[in-house]
Amino acid sequence: MLTLDEALGRLLSSIRPLAETEEVSTFDALGRVLATAVSSALDVPPADNTSMDGYALRCADVPAEGVLLPVSQRIPAGVVGRPLEPGTAARIFTGAHVPAGADAVVMQEQCEAVGDAVRVNVVPQPGQWIRRRGEDVKHGAVVLPAGTRLTPQALGLAASVGAGRLTVSRRPRVALFSTGDELVMPGQPLKPGAIYNSNRFTLRGLVQALGCDCNDLGIVPDRLDATRAALREAAQGNDLIVTSGGVSVGEEDHLRPAVQAEGRIDLWQIAMKPGKPLAFGEVRRADGSNAWFMGLPGNPVSSFLTFALAVRPVLMALQGAPAAAPLATPMRADFDWSRPDKRREFLRARRNEVGGLELFANQSSGVLTSAVWADGVVDNPSGQAIRKGDTVAFLSFAELLS
Repeated sequence: MLTLDEALGRLLSSIRPLAETEEVSTFDALGRVLATAVSSALDVPPADNTSMDGYALRCADVPAEGVLLPVSQRIPAGVVGRPLEPGTAARIFTGAHVPAGADAVVMQEQCEAVGDAVRVNVVPQPGQWIRRRGEDVKHGAVVLPAGTRLTPQALGLAASVGAGRLTVSRRPRVALFSTGDELVMPGQPLKPGAIYNSNRFTLRGLVQALGCDCNDLGIVPDRLDATRAALREAAQGNDLIVTSGGVSVGEEDHLRPAVQAEGRIDLWQIAMKPGKPLAFGEVRRADGSNAWFMGLPGNPVSSFLTFALAVRPVLMALQGAPAAAPLATPMRADFDWSRPDKRREFLRARRNEVGGLELFANQSSGVLTSAVWADGVVDNPSGQAIRKGDTVAFLSFAELLS
């Protein structure tokens, strides 16, 4: 069996970023991946400004506490004041430009208004409460490199340097279908032997949450001809085909021969639990080009975690985002795990109010309630037993799925 890291290495070595880019409003760029770096056309802040409401003054004019200075002007944010007259103070408000000649700001809580003057009750230090020009960003600096996935704070940074439009990678187009005659949709009668198709909802949601376009082809019957037809349809106009179920070697598992007939496939056994089978390959389009194919296991937790650990990195790579392993947090186990598997395990767990981790009682790959109850997984090495108090590696779903 391949290790998960070996499988990811093979996947990511095959993937090439999409060539197409588009320009979008910064307002609409959340979750997109930059194709072109963002550089600043200005200093941020563009001039010295105050970080406090208070009074701008010269330190030399306040050698001791209690000095009374006439207030010569009032400077709200957005207004450029006059140069400060010696021996005076300027009433100033957060974000306003510090007037020429002033070298400090004293917060209003340390001052006392006395008619048209102000009593300064502290001895100011040069530079206090002044944000210097360019202290955040220098003119010409690259603030967001190509390959950055745009978070809300990244959008704010782009806006702060005046970038109203951004060049981003095209959204990956993902075709999705499930295989299995036992699958029915919620709302339909549940006949004996049938189950509701939960994977369709989970995987569709995961694709959409990553900002990709999802082409949902529904449920495909367990027939070779139907599976081949679905693959041909899925390949047209889509970059990646994701399926769930049908990647084992049973007589009703038609995906492997179907993909082999329509392109190529590698069926890997991954040393991870849950999520042992993973198929990867390509499906030919009518014009001779190829769409990538990834076949996930049918058990709902296996499908969910295999998507998070294997499909998500592929979708990021298609957009030109750098491949980075999810960041694990060392945490205390408040549980015992005395029956480790020979495979690397991903145990559904959640943080408790005393700073440790609790484990969901049933770790079966078919128990989807575990993925809802948990807020992450313990990444447990193969054969590793866990005792209460041990330090374990915790991967939050926020880290795995965003």
